[in-house]
Amino acid sequence: MLRLLVLALIFANGLFMAWSNGLLRAYGFGPAQQRETYRLEQQIKPETVRILTGAELKRAEAQALADLAPKECLQAGPFDDAQVIVLRRALESVLGASDWQFEAVVLPARWIIYMGKFANAEGLAKKRGELQAMNLTPHGLNNPALEIGLSLGSFESQGSATAELNRLTARGIRTARVLQEHPEVHANQLRLPAVSESLKVRLQEVKPALAGRPLTSCAG
Repeated sequence: MLRLLVLALIFANGLFMAWSNGLLRAYGFGPAQQRETYRLEQQIKPETVRILTGAELKRAEAQALADLAPKECLQAGPFDDAQVIVLRRALESVLGASDWQFEAVVLPARWIIYMGKFANAEGLAKKRGELQAMNLTPHGLNNPALEIGLSLGSFESQGSATAELNRLTARGIRTARVLQEHPEVHANQLRLPAVSESLKVRLQEVKPALAGRPLTSCAG
């Protein structure tokens, strides 16, 4: 009796092994097959997948952290067409194409209350002293063609400049006159929309091509 039980267990174990390994599938017996062919169909170019080295992984992590770091929008200008050519070459050699862009801008005409031209720097200094004694603040000029001279104010229209000159004349100013400092100008503005700390370091190489224009916040 015990021998028959042992033989029955051995037979049952063998039969289970044959069933679980699919050896009886031809006879209609076998475990249900688990198929997930949709997973294979969802793969996109699996042949391009490769394992990163330790150094490559560190570089990828550093880039990811840099992408998450706060960025600042900076701008500089205006630049005329000749200055843009020089600046573009400098930018292309240091930054990526998506790091910068030029935007067309229109600078409105400006009028000033002008005093000059003075014969020399001594004459300019003397006039500055006289104006300061009258509690007036003279300003420098943005047009080299008007040097040696100074400005008592800058205005967006000739009419507002003339009105201010009339007020100053009543205070004793006699030799000033209204001049157009510059006409309307079509120029270019450099815009750097997302400047990270690492990008600021690289911008130092571009600084000589900025023609003395400072980089300022776009919000300003």
